[in-house]
Amino acid sequence: MGQDRRRFLEGASAIGLAGIAGCVGGFGDDGDAEYQVGMVYATGGLGDDSFNDMAKQGLEDAREEFDIAFDEREPESEGEFDGAQRNFAESGDYDLVNCIGYAQGDALSGNAPEYPDQNFIIVDEVVDEDNVRSYVFGEPEGSFQVGHLAGLLTREEFSAGAGETNPDADVVGFVGGTESPLIESFQAGFEAGVEHANENAEVVSTYVGDFGDTAGGQQAARTMYQDHDADIVFHAAGRTGIGVFQAAQDEGRFAIGVDDDQSISNPDFADVILASMVKRVDTAVYSAIESVVNDEFAGGETETLGLEQEGVGAVYGDQIGGEIPQEIKDQVDESRQQIIDGEIEVPSEL
Repeated sequence: MGQDRRRFLEGASAIGLAGIAGCVGGFGDDGDAEYQVGMVYATGGLGDDSFNDMAKQGLEDAREEFDIAFDEREPESEGEFDGAQRNFAESGDYDLVNCIGYAQGDALSGNAPEYPDQNFIIVDEVVDEDNVRSYVFGEPEGSFQVGHLAGLLTREEFSAGAGETNPDADVVGFVGGTESPLIESFQAGFEAGVEHANENAEVVSTYVGDFGDTAGGQQAARTMYQDHDADIVFHAAGRTGIGVFQAAQDEGRFAIGVDDDQSISNPDFADVILASMVKRVDTAVYSAIESVVNDEFAGGETETLGLEQEGVGAVYGDQIGGEIPQEIKDQVDESRQQIIDGEIEVPSEL
């Protein structure tokens, strides 16, 4: 199940639809499979090397283990969520429909009670219906970890790969996709982690307003590197974050990825990606499918995956993470345990 995605930081676990991908991996070749699964992705679609692709990984992992087929939808706008969910449910063919992303909450709140015999899951939102299992994550906790790392490194004279820090500046940055409570929780955790490491460090932040605007992400990060002398920029912005990596490489600084281990999914930028805040959307999708296969699906419940459950965590970059000083890794590992033990309370709001 994607072992290269599970290298947690030491001490963690080592720590009309225009966008239809119809029958991909599913009903075309596997129409006789015992279980049928529907997937409605977040806007931005597949190929984001991040949130949606992690959900797809869970689907692929489940197909390796169980007799399932799947069908996928990639809505191009939030207005298409309702129709995509409804089309799956109305067919009566699907044992489970996965709704990926908080923006699907409103549509699912309307559709779930209309199709009480259809099992749904939703990721990043809670929908209180008997046929919906909700999965939420401890994003602030994981973001605290990479913030702690950034706050420790920004005051050091550190170089690795194509990047280096300016220890005289003590500045790091955050780039968000759309401004929402969920993405703001990433920022809140990140800022708290930076402050825990370094009270003198400054965090500059901005929201691009889109999860698919690579150029916008590049410009936002470039401004941070050039105008604010930021050493490290963490993004929670989907495909927009690829632009952050581009800017880091252009400016000879560092970046931190999100959701997936982006030093592996984006190897062209591995020489500037210090770490990634991994969010195990794949685990949520896989476990939901497994529960259906085992006739153990529990709707009407919310499952929270935080640091303790290894639903979130920080992974060091595949290429340059090994060059981070061990004493810094030890401090990040210590704060992880303190969060789990309740000794550090991580804010979820700005």
